[in-house]
Amino acid sequence: MEKEKIEIIAEIGSVHDGSFGNACRLIELASECGATTVKFQTHISDAETTRSAPSPSYFSSENRFDYFKRTAFSESQWKSLKNRTEDLGLGFLSSPFSLEAVDLLENIGVSAFKIPSGEVTNLPLLEKLAVLERKVWISSGMSDWNELDSAVELLKSGRCETGVMQCTSLYPCPPQKVGFNIIQEMKSRYGIPVGFSDHTSEIYAAIASVCLGVAAIEKHLTFSKKMYGSDAANSLEPDQFLSMTRGIREVEHIVSNPVDKSDMTQFAEMKDVFQKSIVAARDLKVGERISLDDLSFKKPGIGVSAAEYKDFLGRRLKASKKEDEFIYFEDLEGDE
Repeated sequence: MEKEKIEIIAEIGSVHDGSFGNACRLIELASECGATTVKFQTHISDAETTRSAPSPSYFSSENRFDYFKRTAFSESQWKSLKNRTEDLGLGFLSSPFSLEAVDLLENIGVSAFKIPSGEVTNLPLLEKLAVLERKVWISSGMSDWNELDSAVELLKSGRCETGVMQCTSLYPCPPQKVGFNIIQEMKSRYGIPVGFSDHTSEIYAAIASVCLGVAAIEKHLTFSKKMYGSDAANSLEPDQFLSMTRGIREVEHIVSNPVDKSDMTQFAEMKDVFQKSIVAARDLKVGERISLDDLSFKKPGIGVSAAEYKDFLGRRLKASKKEDEFIYFEDLEGDE
C-alpha cells in the first residue's frame, strides 16, 4: 500500500479530566488506535474566562472557570506530554484559548496549533499565531463565511501554514448537519488544505469524508463515554476509534487507486469462464442457412462472442455442426 496521506487526529481535549496519568495513557491509546496526531486543549482559566461565564448546555455540572482551573496542566507537564507523544512517532497539536496559552505552547516547542471554533473572531489570538512559522488549523464550527474569510485571509498573509476544518459545533452533531457541501466550497474558496472535525456519534462521516479529499480528520477519543467531563460522552471509545482509522485507511487506498475500465487484462480468464459464445442449438448440416433458432449462446466465452450473433444470420454453413458445438466465422460461406 502507498504511503498514507490523511492525518488522523485523536482529539483528547479535556477527557483526561486533569489527570496527568490519564493524559499519558490516552496518548498511548491514540497510537494503538491508528492516529497520527494527538490533540489537546490548553486552558488557562484566568486568561480566558470570567468566573461568571455560563457553561454550555451539554456540560453544566461544574463552573466553567473552576473546571478549566482544575483540569489544567503545568508547563512542565505539557512539555512531558509533548515528548511522550513524539516518542511514539505522533504529531502533537493543541488548541490555545488565550494569548497566554499560545505563549505556553510556544515555550514547549509545538509545531502546530488549532484555532478553536469559538476563537475565530479573537483577532489578537489570530494575529499572534499568524506571525509564527507553524501549521495552524482553523476550526469553522461557529463561524459564517464572512468570519472565516477574514480569519483565513489574516493567517494566509502571515508566516504560518494555514488549513481550515469543516466542523459543526453541535454535541453530538446529527448526520443532517455534517455539511459535506461546505468541504467542497472551502477547497475551491481558499485553496488551502481542508480537514474535517467530526462531532457525530458514529464513525461513518469520518470515513466518508475521505472521498472528498480531506487532508485531515479529527475525532474525539475517550476511555469510556461514561466518563465525567465535557468531552467524553461525545467521543469514540478505543474499539470504535480503531474501526474508524481502519476504515479511513481502506477508503484512502480505494480512492487513491483509479481503475482503467478499458484494461481488461486482469479479467481475461474470468471472461473466458463467464461470457457466452455462439454454439449450434441443434445438429446443423452443410449448406443450411442460419436463423436465430439455429443458434444458442452458452459458456465458455472462448468462441465467437454472443455479441456478434447478427453477423451469422442468413449465412450458409460450410461445415456441419453438432448441437452445442462452437460455430466460427470460418464455418460460414463468404469467410475464407
